Amino acid sequence: MNYTHPPVLVVGAGPAGLVAALTLLQNGIPVRIIERDVKHRIGQRASGIWPRSLELFNFLDIPEINNLGKPFPLILSYKLGETEPPHVESPLPHTEPTPAIPFNVPKMMGQQLQSEILRRHLDKFPCSIETGTELRSFKQSDEGVTAVLAKKQGDDEILETFDTKWMIGADGSKSTVRKQLGFMFSGETRPEFRIVTGDIHLTSPGLDRVYWHRFGDFTDRCVFLRPTDEVGEDGWAFIIFRRGMDMKNLSENEELVFETIASMCPMKITFNKLDCASEYRANTRMVNKFSEGRIFLVGDAAHVHSPTGAQGLNSSVQDGFNLCWKLALVEKGFADKSFLETYNEERFPVISEMLGITSSLVTRAMKTGRSNSFPNTLLYMLGIHCNFSSIVLDEFATPVEGKPINSYRILDEGKLEAGDRAPDAPKLLHVQPGESGLMSLFSIYRPWRHAAIVFAPSPADAAPILAALEPYDKSLLCSVVILPSSASAIPVASPADFVLLDQEDHAYSAYLVEVTQTKAFVVRPDGVVGAIVHGAEGIKKYFSRIFRDA
Repeated sequence: MNYTHPPVLVVGAGPAGLVAALTLLQNGIPVRIIERDVKHRIGQRASGIWPRSLELFNFLDIPEINNLGKPFPLILSYKLGETEPPHVESPLPHTEPTPAIPFNVPKMMGQQLQSEILRRHLDKFPCSIETGTELRSFKQSDEGVTAVLAKKQGDDEILETFDTKWMIGADGSKSTVRKQLGFMFSGETRPEFRIVTGDIHLTSPGLDRVYWHRFGDFTDRCVFLRPTDEVGEDGWAFIIFRRGMDMKNLSENEELVFETIASMCPMKITFNKLDCASEYRANTRMVNKFSEGRIFLVGDAAHVHSPTGAQGLNSSVQDGFNLCWKLALVEKGFADKSFLETYNEERFPVISEMLGITSSLVTRAMKTGRSNSFPNTLLYMLGIHCNFSSIVLDEFATPVEGKPINSYRILDEGKLEAGDRAPDAPKLLHVQPGESGLMSLFSIYRPWRHAAIVFAPSPADAAPILAALEPYDKSLLCSVVILPSSASAIPVASPADFVLLDQEDHAYSAYLVEVTQTKAFVVRPDGVVGAIVHGAEGIKKYFSRIFRDA
């Protein structure tokens, strides 16, 4: 990799920009990443991480997010002025783990710690975040992007002109990249929904740190207090809502924050310190397109919305993941530049529907006073799909003219189509000479390669499909043969990278394959099923949509 002049400039070093950078770096694409702020931002802010995002971090080999994240605590709900909670409630529906969904438990981790973990993984590469460096302007041509950067050095400012091939705007809701592209940012502001959120140090014998505490509701005023050791042994993340209050003034006044919490929480509280506080207004906006030429937008630079539902950070990192495996293929010369149009094609409908969902949650909160209980797993993001994408191929699905896209749906494990999330399957036994032990499908899926999964009664039945894979670059593709539990466990030679015995039928069940069938799946680098085909010709047809001259 040529790190002296990276072909990609990432503007913004929040989670969206960091995931974009890491996806490119793991694909062997050097990156330059700049951040306007001199110091990294502190605070919990976006702390809910849904199962689909946990899968994404698994594919990126960042296990700390799941391992260190905490399950959502139960909520104690109090009426204002009362110390005895009327009931205990779970903010999430109960789900049982299944072999196909190893990360079924949503986790909480503050954005500050998330970003620290992502930066540590970035440090594994010759790539460091250039803080105090701001994008001032840029021009693009058919060949590349010329950016003017301003770097702070004490009281001075040094201007630099930087030529690169691609630019990713991950620079937040006030995005310089978006504004200078001239993109529309249409939507609405909900003036009735303003909150202050932040991190605080306090102690109270009446506040059990096992629970999330809510006093009041959104019909008039409320305060949420969630214990978090990430802030400290006495650390709490708080949300304050109060109709008619100057929330901007509240966010800038430590004593007023203390007084406001005390006015709604009748327990005796000792306030120690306010780490940070910021005002949040419920803006619901998105761009009219996610890219233009060689410049792309991810995360809040492309869409902002209500915090209800905790979809923002999750959607943002999923933007970057979707974009950057594609950008890597184009930069390496394996795919045409037009391939990048599928970023907008696949993400625009998803984000559009997400904004509608989160807006409806705000409306419900304002009408009913409640905002934190979700009756189903829609927000887990496992059912998000791109069945409609021009680059997926399903030879088993029947096209329906005029069928609504409905890209944000609850996962149905009884259905699997191209464009859906690829399920996991554990306890697969190696049956190749010299190999032993167990593995899962999720250990195979990685952001730098497709995985061709061939279900076949015997290795011989898989041979024609494996032969069709031979012309493709081995660095971009791995091949897997999965045999049914009834097949022999005697090691067998095969040109496949992996030959696995599905000894407990987890893979055959998750991928809905009959044991007598020969059926091929191609899983994309982002863990999405790209193709479901009968055989070799289907494999060739799919890759003709991805690779140049395939």
